[in-house]
Amino acid sequence: MTTKNQKIELNAAKRAAIGGRLNSFRKSGLVPAILYGKNQEPLPLQIPLKDFVKAFESAGESTLVYVNIDGQAYPVIIHDVARDPVTDDVLHADFYKVRLDQKIKAKVQVEFKGEAPAVKDNGGIFVRNVNELEVEGLPQDLPHEITIDISNMNNFGDQILVKDIKLAPGLRIVAEADDILATVQEPMSQEELEKALEAPTETAEDVKVIEKEKEEEPAEAEGEAAPESPQEQKSEQKPKPEKNE
Repeated sequence: MTTKNQKIELNAAKRAAIGGRLNSFRKSGLVPAILYGKNQEPLPLQIPLKDFVKAFESAGESTLVYVNIDGQAYPVIIHDVARDPVTDDVLHADFYKVRLDQKIKAKVQVEFKGEAPAVKDNGGIFVRNVNELEVEGLPQDLPHEITIDISNMNNFGDQILVKDIKLAPGLRIVAEADDILATVQEPMSQEELEKALEAPTETAEDVKVIEKEKEEEPAEAEGEAAPESPQEQKSEQKPKPEKNE
């Protein structure tokens, strides 16, 4: 089941402030942002913080947002939001302009609802394997979230697979059909629990080796994912961990 979207609009204005002046800019209740995309010249923007927060809560990073600038509406996906690592305040936002006639891929939040009888009545352990799924479709059709009912999980070992999820026509989950999204495991006995706790864990050397291997792996392309924001934004020197300035 997918959550039906409502049209989300956000008013923005072009901005000229860059670099160190952005700190005072933010203190005045405005969020610096940039709008970009294929065949779209980057547009530095300013948006009232309260308006952006409200829109982001409704849209997340998968629902279409119409950004209104000087009377023109731009269909966008909120591609990235940089936050202060201490206060969690919004520091900057990236808007990726999309074409309504071209499919894109976006991460969609997954929510499990209901109670599994195997858990409620028999003490089973509900195990969720995903928090989000990548979905492909036209921007205006992408759901805000995917809700999965677990009330039919009656027995230990019951599973919910990707192929069990029904989306609206034109939408596709980018994953293997037999990938397991959730399952119910038998409760562990005291002996099994103690054994699991006694099992050796990764040593610091193991972790270093794994991290080194990851560093050496080539980055994988993400197909239709939106590109990084323009280099122009990097000159703004926002506090870390901003990535798209």
